[in-house]
Amino acid sequence: MSDTKPPTRLPDFTPVPRLKDRSNGWKPHVQRAFIEALADTGSVASACRAVNRSTHGAYNLRRQPGAEEFAAAWEAALDFGMKRIEDVAMDRALNGVEQPVYSYGKLVGTRMVYNDRLLMFMLRNRAPERFAEGRAKAMNAIGKMDLKRKKKEWRKEWEAEQARVTPAEVRASIERKVQDTLALMERNHSPRAWAAWQEYKRIRAEDEANGYRAQDDPDHPHYAKRTAPDDPATHRAEDSIPLPPPHWQKRPPEPQQEEHPRKRTLKDDGWD
Repeated sequence: MSDTKPPTRLPDFTPVPRLKDRSNGWKPHVQRAFIEALADTGSVASACRAVNRSTHGAYNLRRQPGAEEFAAAWEAALDFGMKRIEDVAMDRALNGVEQPVYSYGKLVGTRMVYNDRLLMFMLRNRAPERFAEGRAKAMNAIGKMDLKRKKKEWRKEWEAEQARVTPAEVRASIERKVQDTLALMERNHSPRAWAAWQEYKRIRAEDEANGYRAQDDPDHPHYAKRTAPDDPATHRAEDSIPLPPPHWQKRPPEPQQEEHPRKRTLKDDGWD
Protein backbone atom coordinates (compact mmCIF):
# COMPACT_ATOMS: atom_id res chain seq x y z
CA MET A 1 0.00 0.00 0.00
CA SER A 2 1.38 3.39 -0.94
CA ASP A 3 2.21 5.84 1.83
CA THR A 4 1.29 8.81 -0.40
CA LYS A 5 -1.68 10.64 1.07
CA PRO A 6 -4.45 11.67 -1.30
CA PRO A 7 -4.73 15.42 -1.99
CA THR A 8 -7.24 17.40 0.04
CA ARG A 9 -7.78 20.13 -2.57
CA LEU A 10 -7.30 20.60 -6.29
CA PRO A 11 -3.97 22.22 -7.12
CA ASP A 12 -3.94 25.55 -8.85
CA PHE A 13 -2.37 25.36 -12.31
CA THR A 14 -1.42 27.55 -15.22
CA PRO A 15 -3.70 26.83 -18.18
CA VAL A 16 -2.14 25.50 -21.34
CA PRO A 17 -1.37 28.46 -23.63
CA ARG A 18 -3.30 28.46 -26.90
CA LEU A 19 -2.16 30.11 -30.14
CA LYS A 20 -5.67 31.16 -31.20
CA ASP A 21 -8.67 32.29 -29.18
CA ARG A 22 -11.52 30.18 -30.60
CA SER A 23 -15.11 30.15 -29.43
CA ASN A 24 -15.04 26.36 -29.13
CA GLY A 25 -11.45 26.14 -27.98
CA TRP A 26 -9.89 25.23 -24.65
CA LYS A 27 -9.86 28.63 -23.03
CA PRO A 28 -8.44 28.97 -19.48
CA HIS A 29 -11.88 28.95 -17.83
CA VAL A 30 -12.84 25.88 -19.87
CA GLN A 31 -9.71 24.06 -18.73
CA ARG A 32 -10.45 24.85 -15.07
CA ALA A 33 -14.08 23.78 -15.46
CA PHE A 34 -12.92 20.51 -17.06
CA ILE A 35 -10.59 19.76 -14.12
CA GLU A 36 -13.38 20.46 -11.62
CA ALA A 37 -15.83 18.24 -13.50
CA LEU A 38 -13.18 15.51 -13.70
CA ALA A 39 -12.75 15.67 -9.93
CA ASP A 40 -16.51 15.39 -9.44
CA THR A 41 -17.14 12.49 -11.83
CA GLY A 42 -13.83 10.64 -12.19
CA SER A 43 -14.66 10.21 -15.89
CA VAL A 44 -12.91 12.03 -18.72
CA ALA A 45 -15.91 11.55 -21.01
CA SER A 46 -18.32 12.96 -18.42
CA ALA A 47 -16.05 15.93 -17.77
CA CYS A 48 -15.82 16.64 -21.50
CA ARG A 49 -19.58 16.57 -21.83
CA ALA A 50 -19.83 19.00 -18.92
CA VAL A 51 -17.72 21.59 -20.79
CA ASN A 52 -19.10 20.66 -24.23
CA ARG A 53 -15.73 19.50 -25.56
CA SER A 54 -14.51 16.25 -27.14
CA THR A 55 -12.33 13.69 -25.38
CA HIS A 56 -9.94 13.79 -28.36
CA GLY A 57 -9.40 17.50 -27.73
CA ALA A 58 -8.79 16.92 -24.01
CA TYR A 59 -6.10 14.30 -24.58
CA ASN A 60 -4.56 16.40 -27.34
CA LEU A 61 -4.41 19.40 -24.99
CA ARG A 62 -2.60 17.35 -22.36
CA ARG A 63 0.13 16.53 -24.90
CA GLN A 64 0.81 20.12 -25.86
CA PRO A 65 3.97 22.02 -24.76
CA GLY A 66 3.43 23.83 -21.49
CA ALA A 67 0.75 21.40 -20.31
CA GLU A 68 2.78 20.02 -17.39
CA GLU A 69 0.70 21.77 -14.71
CA PHE A 70 -2.53 20.89 -16.53
CA ALA A 71 -1.50 17.22 -16.62
CA ALA A 72 -0.65 17.30 -12.89
CA ALA A 73 -4.05 18.83 -12.11
CA TRP A 74 -5.62 16.13 -14.30
CA GLU A 75 -4.04 13.36 -12.20
CA ALA A 76 -5.08 15.07 -8.95
CA ALA A 77 -8.64 15.37 -10.23
CA LEU A 78 -8.69 11.66 -11.07
CA ASP A 79 -7.70 10.90 -7.48
CA PHE A 80 -10.68 12.92 -6.27
CA GLY A 81 -12.91 11.17 -8.81
CA MET A 82 -11.76 7.73 -7.73
CA LYS A 83 -12.56 8.60 -4.12
CA ARG A 84 -16.05 9.56 -5.19
CA ILE A 85 -16.46 6.30 -7.10
CA GLU A 86 -15.29 4.37 -4.03
CA ASP A 87 -17.83 6.24 -1.92
CA VAL A 88 -20.61 5.32 -4.35
CA ALA A 89 -19.50 1.67 -4.39
CA MET A 90 -19.33 1.57 -0.59
CA ASP A 91 -22.81 3.10 -0.37
CA ARG A 92 -24.16 0.40 -2.73
CA ALA A 93 -22.38 -2.33 -0.78
CA LEU A 94 -23.84 -1.13 2.53
CA ASN A 95 -27.31 0.07 1.52
CA GLY A 96 -27.91 -2.13 -1.54
CA VAL A 97 -29.33 -1.26 -4.92
CA GLU A 98 -33.05 -1.02 -5.62
CA GLN A 99 -34.09 -3.24 -8.49
CA PRO A 100 -37.52 -3.54 -10.13
CA VAL A 101 -39.56 -6.73 -9.75
CA TYR A 102 -41.70 -7.87 -12.67
CA SER A 103 -44.44 -10.47 -12.79
CA TYR A 104 -45.83 -11.61 -16.15
CA GLY A 105 -44.23 -8.58 -17.80
CA LYS A 106 -45.70 -6.04 -15.36
CA LEU A 107 -43.87 -4.02 -12.72
CA VAL A 108 -45.18 -5.15 -9.31
CA GLY A 109 -42.65 -3.54 -7.00
CA THR A 110 -38.98 -3.19 -6.13
CA ARG A 111 -36.49 -4.95 -3.89
CA MET A 112 -33.15 -4.10 -2.36
CA VAL A 113 -30.25 -6.24 -3.60
CA TYR A 114 -27.04 -6.43 -1.59
CA ASN A 115 -23.67 -7.44 -3.00
CA ASP A 116 -21.49 -9.09 -0.36
CA ARG A 117 -18.60 -9.55 -2.80
CA LEU A 118 -18.56 -5.83 -3.50
CA LEU A 119 -18.56 -5.13 0.23
CA MET A 120 -15.60 -7.45 0.86
CA PHE A 121 -13.75 -5.90 -2.07
CA MET A 122 -14.21 -2.43 -0.63
CA LEU A 123 -13.13 -3.54 2.84
CA ARG A 124 -9.98 -5.22 1.52
CA ASN A 125 -9.04 -2.14 -0.47
CA ARG A 126 -9.84 0.47 2.16
CA ALA A 127 -8.48 -1.49 5.13
CA PRO A 128 -6.07 -4.13 3.77
CA GLU A 129 -4.24 -4.40 7.10
CA ARG A 130 -7.48 -5.65 8.69
CA PHE A 131 -9.28 -7.52 5.92
CA ALA A 132 -6.49 -8.57 3.51
CA GLU A 133 -3.68 -9.28 6.01
CA GLY A 134 -1.68 -6.40 4.58
CA ARG A 135 -1.19 -8.16 1.24
CA ALA A 136 -1.69 -6.84 -2.26
CA LYS A 137 -5.23 -5.85 -3.17
CA ALA A 138 -5.33 -8.04 -6.28
CA MET A 139 -3.77 -11.47 -6.76
CA ASN A 140 -0.57 -11.13 -8.77
CA ALA A 141 1.60 -13.87 -10.30
CA ILE A 142 3.26 -14.62 -6.95
CA GLY A 143 -0.13 -14.87 -5.26
CA LYS A 144 -1.39 -17.28 -7.92
CA MET A 145 1.71 -19.46 -7.51
CA ASP A 146 1.23 -19.46 -3.74
CA LEU A 147 -2.43 -20.43 -4.15
CA LYS A 148 -1.49 -23.27 -6.50
CA ARG A 149 1.08 -24.55 -3.98
CA LYS A 150 -1.46 -24.40 -1.15
CA LYS A 151 -4.02 -26.30 -3.22
CA LYS A 152 -1.52 -29.12 -3.63
CA GLU A 153 -0.88 -29.14 0.11
CA TRP A 154 -4.59 -29.19 0.86
CA ARG A 155 -5.05 -32.05 -1.62
CA LYS A 156 -2.35 -34.09 0.09
CA GLU A 157 -3.89 -33.45 3.50
CA TRP A 158 -7.30 -34.52 2.23
CA GLU A 159 -5.88 -37.70 0.68
CA ALA A 160 -4.07 -38.50 3.93
CA GLU A 161 -7.31 -38.12 5.88
CA GLN A 162 -9.13 -40.35 3.42
CA ALA A 163 -6.40 -43.00 3.70
CA ARG A 164 -6.83 -43.13 7.46
CA VAL A 165 -10.51 -44.09 7.09
CA THR A 166 -11.00 -47.77 6.26
CA PRO A 167 -13.98 -49.16 4.30
CA ALA A 168 -15.15 -50.93 7.45
CA GLU A 169 -15.29 -47.61 9.28
CA VAL A 170 -17.27 -46.07 6.42
CA ARG A 171 -19.77 -48.94 6.48
CA ALA A 172 -20.04 -48.67 10.27
CA SER A 173 -20.70 -44.96 9.99
CA ILE A 174 -23.44 -45.55 7.41
CA GLU A 175 -24.98 -48.24 9.59
CA ARG A 176 -25.04 -45.91 12.56
CA LYS A 177 -26.79 -43.26 10.50
CA VAL A 178 -29.36 -45.83 9.32
CA GLN A 179 -30.02 -46.94 12.88
CA ASP A 180 -30.37 -43.33 14.00
CA THR A 181 -32.89 -42.74 11.22
CA LEU A 182 -34.89 -45.81 12.21
CA ALA A 183 -34.84 -44.71 15.83
CA LEU A 184 -36.15 -41.31 14.76
CA MET A 185 -38.91 -42.98 12.78
CA GLU A 186 -39.86 -45.05 15.82
CA ARG A 187 -40.10 -41.94 18.00
CA ASN A 188 -42.14 -39.91 15.50
CA HIS A 189 -44.57 -42.59 14.25
CA SER A 190 -47.54 -44.12 15.98
CA PRO A 191 -47.28 -47.68 17.32
CA ARG A 192 -49.63 -48.87 14.55
CA ALA A 193 -47.46 -47.29 11.82
CA TRP A 194 -44.31 -48.74 13.37
CA ALA A 195 -45.90 -52.23 13.52
CA ALA A 196 -46.85 -51.92 9.84
CA TRP A 197 -43.28 -50.93 8.99
CA GLN A 198 -41.90 -53.99 10.81
CA GLU A 199 -44.41 -56.25 9.04
CA TYR A 200 -43.38 -54.76 5.69
CA LYS A 201 -39.72 -55.53 6.37
CA ARG A 202 -40.59 -59.09 7.42
CA ILE A 203 -42.56 -59.77 4.23
CA ARG A 204 -39.86 -58.21 2.08
CA ALA A 205 -37.21 -60.37 3.73
CA GLU A 206 -39.30 -63.48 3.03
CA ASP A 207 -39.68 -62.50 -0.64
CA GLU A 208 -35.94 -62.00 -0.97
CA ALA A 209 -35.25 -65.34 0.72
CA ASN A 210 -37.66 -67.10 -1.64
CA GLY A 211 -36.20 -65.39 -4.71
CA TYR A 212 -39.40 -63.55 -5.59
CA ARG A 213 -39.44 -61.85 -9.02
CA ALA A 214 -42.30 -59.57 -10.02
CA GLN A 215 -42.04 -60.48 -13.70
CA ASP A 216 -42.53 -64.17 -12.83
CA ASP A 217 -45.62 -63.58 -10.67
CA PRO A 218 -48.92 -64.10 -12.58
CA ASP A 219 -50.73 -62.12 -9.87
CA HIS A 220 -48.56 -59.08 -10.44
CA PRO A 221 -50.27 -56.38 -12.61
CA HIS A 222 -47.22 -55.98 -14.82
CA TYR A 223 -47.15 -59.71 -15.52
CA ALA A 224 -50.57 -59.62 -17.25
CA LYS A 225 -49.54 -56.65 -19.41
CA ARG A 226 -46.29 -58.37 -20.36
CA THR A 227 -48.03 -61.58 -21.45
CA ALA A 228 -50.76 -59.82 -23.42
CA PRO A 229 -49.48 -56.40 -24.50
CA ASP A 230 -52.19 -55.97 -27.18
CA ASP A 231 -55.12 -56.75 -24.89
CA PRO A 232 -56.93 -53.50 -23.96
CA ALA A 233 -58.42 -55.12 -20.89
CA THR A 234 -55.01 -55.64 -19.32
CA HIS A 235 -53.68 -52.15 -20.17
CA ARG A 236 -53.77 -49.51 -17.44
CA ALA A 237 -52.27 -46.03 -17.17
CA GLU A 238 -49.97 -47.08 -14.34
CA ASP A 239 -48.63 -49.95 -16.51
CA SER A 240 -47.16 -47.63 -19.15
CA ILE A 241 -43.68 -48.89 -18.30
CA PRO A 242 -43.88 -52.72 -18.21
CA LEU A 243 -41.31 -54.91 -16.57
CA PRO A 244 -38.91 -56.81 -18.83
CA PRO A 245 -39.75 -60.42 -19.71
CA PRO A 246 -38.26 -63.28 -17.66
CA HIS A 247 -34.63 -64.07 -18.33
CA TRP A 248 -34.27 -60.91 -20.39
CA GLN A 249 -30.58 -60.80 -19.49
CA LYS A 250 -29.91 -64.02 -21.43
CA ARG A 251 -29.29 -63.04 -25.02
CA PRO A 252 -28.10 -65.26 -27.81
CA PRO A 253 -24.38 -64.95 -28.36
CA GLU A 254 -23.45 -62.59 -31.12
CA PRO A 255 -21.51 -64.09 -34.02
CA GLN A 256 -17.81 -63.60 -33.66
CA GLN A 257 -16.11 -61.90 -36.53
CA GLU A 258 -12.79 -63.16 -37.77
CA GLU A 259 -9.84 -61.10 -36.70
CA HIS A 260 -8.33 -61.23 -40.20
CA PRO A 261 -11.17 -62.11 -42.62
CA ARG A 262 -10.11 -63.69 -45.90
CA LYS A 263 -11.32 -62.20 -49.15
CA ARG A 264 -13.39 -64.43 -51.42
CA THR A 265 -11.86 -65.43 -54.70
CA LEU A 266 -13.18 -67.06 -57.89
CA LYS A 267 -12.13 -70.49 -56.56
CA ASP A 268 -14.55 -70.23 -53.59
CA ASP A 269 -17.98 -71.87 -53.71
CA GLY A 270 -21.14 -69.83 -54.08
CA TRP A 271 -20.22 -67.69 -57.04
CA ASP A 272 -22.78 -67.52 -59.86
